Formats: sequence, C-alpha cells, structure tokens
Amino acid sequence: MIENLNILINEIYKIFLLLIPILTAVAMIVWLDRRVWAFVQKRRGPNVVGPFGLFQSLADALKYIFKEIIIPASANKIIFILAPIVTMTLALVAWAVIPFSEEIVIADINVGILYLFAVSSLGVYGIIMGGWASNSKYPFLGAIRSAAQMVSYEVSIGVIIINVLLCVGSLNLTDIVLAQENLWYIVPLFPMFVIFFISALAETNRPPFDLPEAEAELVAGYQTEYSGMMYAMFWLGEYANILLMCSMGSILFLGGWLSPIDIYPFTLVPAPLWLILKILLLFILFSLVKAIVPRYRYDQLMKLGWKIFLPLSLTWVVLTASYLFYFNLLPVN
Repeated sequence: MIENLNILINEIYKIFLLLIPILTAVAMIVWLDRRVWAFVQKRRGPNVVGPFGLFQSLADALKYIFKEIIIPASANKIIFILAPIVTMTLALVAWAVIPFSEEIVIADINVGILYLFAVSSLGVYGIIMGGWASNSKYPFLGAIRSAAQMVSYEVSIGVIIINVLLCVGSLNLTDIVLAQENLWYIVPLFPMFVIFFISALAETNRPPFDLPEAEAELVAGYQTEYSGMMYAMFWLGEYANILLMCSMGSILFLGGWLSPIDIYPFTLVPAPLWLILKILLLFILFSLVKAIVPRYRYDQLMKLGWKIFLPLSLTWVVLTASYLFYFNLLPVN
C-alpha cells in the first residue's frame, strides 16, 4: 500500500514538474509572439511592463483572473463552462508522451505517436462545445469552420506521420528520435516537413488560416461570448497546442533532443535544451508567418488541404515505401 502511494506521489510530482514549465512557457511565448510581430512591422512591441516587457504576459494573466466571467442568459451553461476546460486539459495531457531526453518523459509508451495524434485531434471538441453552447450565430459559425478545418488538415498530418513511421518502424517517440542519430528526417522528407508545418498552422487556427475567428467576419469566432478566465483558458489551450505542434515537428523531423553537431562544445549542451531550442525555432517561424502572410479565403483553405496536400502526402508515402523496399532499407523489429 505504501509502495503504491509512493508511486502515485512520484507520478503527481512528475506531472507538476512538466505542467508548471509548460504554463510558464505559454506565457513567455505570447511575449515572444508579440515581439516577433513588432520586429517585422518595425514596432517596439511589449517594452514597458518589466525589463523588455517580460512581465506583460503576467499583467494580462492578472487582468483575466480578476475580470468578471459573463455567461449569456440563453447559453447552455454546463457545456459553456466545460468547453474551455476541455480545450486546455487536452492541450496539456498530450505533453505526457513528449520525450525531452531518453530519461525525461512522463509516459514512454510504445504507441506514443498514436496517443499524441489522438489527443491533439480531440481538441476540436472543446471548440465545437464552446461555439454551440454560446447560442449565438457568430460563435457557432466559427466552431463549424474550425471543425471542418481541423479535420481536413489532421488527415494530411496523419499521412505525413506515416512517412516517418515507415523509416523508423516504431510508434515510440523516443525510437523516432534515436533513429535520426545519423540523419535528421528533414533532409530526405523535406517536402513532408513543409506540408507538416503548413498543416500545423491550419490545425492550430494560426494565420493565415485563422478563419474560425476571423474578426472581420465573425467578431472573435467561437470565443465571442467568453470573458475573463474562461477566455484565457481557450487562449492557454491554443498556445499549448502550438507548442505541441512545434515539439512534434522537432521530434519527427529535427532529431528531437539530438545535437545538430556531435563535436565539442555542442556535446556539452544538455539534451532537453536542444529540443527546447528547436521548438522555439519553429515557433518563431509560426510568428513570422502571422506577421507576413495575408489570410486565406475559406474555399482556398479547403482546396489546399484536400486537393493539394492530401494527394502530395499520399504520393510521398508510396515513394518512401517503394524506395525503402527497393533498397532493402525497411526497418525490422
């Protein structure tokens, strides 16, 4: 009994050890997001609250905490409250299988990539619940758009992941990283990395694919009726999902925690730091896209996903499998 209790306490400790840095990182990347936009647009960005504006995210968080939560009279109150909780919870539990090194991972399961793909796919439910429960046309239209958009690009992401799995022969995320010791998969699968990156933008509703919350059409989309901490939970879930997609891109294509150069002094850098740096690099690319690329129309978004990305990714699966089979490179486990 005492042994089981110690195991439970140890697991809870590991969970908090992961969640607290992630929530802190979410606050910091919002600051980084704003600074990147400001750099591109030749503005200063947050620079008043704290050194270099670093405490701006903390000030925003305090504002959300003390702001009144308003629930529309005609809303379905239970689902309305549950929606942001579901969104944020699903965005955080996915991090359980992300390996920061061979030893630092909460759950090193054999089907880690399936778990990651399944949990990230469930995120659409929180958005649909929020849009429907608001009982307003703008949130509902934003939620429907988001459902169609996320499902469309999940298909492409799933097919892209198959290319990596063919090269590795394992669904374990640690195995995927270790298989890239000699060559990162961004080199042989570069077109798939580009499609993955663009699909991740659509999956997380980032510009130029932020159509579920296009302010010119839908006010704020599925978040229109939310305020206070409930709005902030949607916001936290969105940025946690963005970081999750950046971590997936780093693990699948950029060698995860592996050093880019296996020589001194690069070998002195701790393994988790390499993964964090790669996640930050991809996130900066996310921010640059928002600052540079104009928003797509919805028909262009659907055409890109179904008529361009899906056929290309399926074709690449065939080419990858054929190449590995012809040169007898298929992994044997």
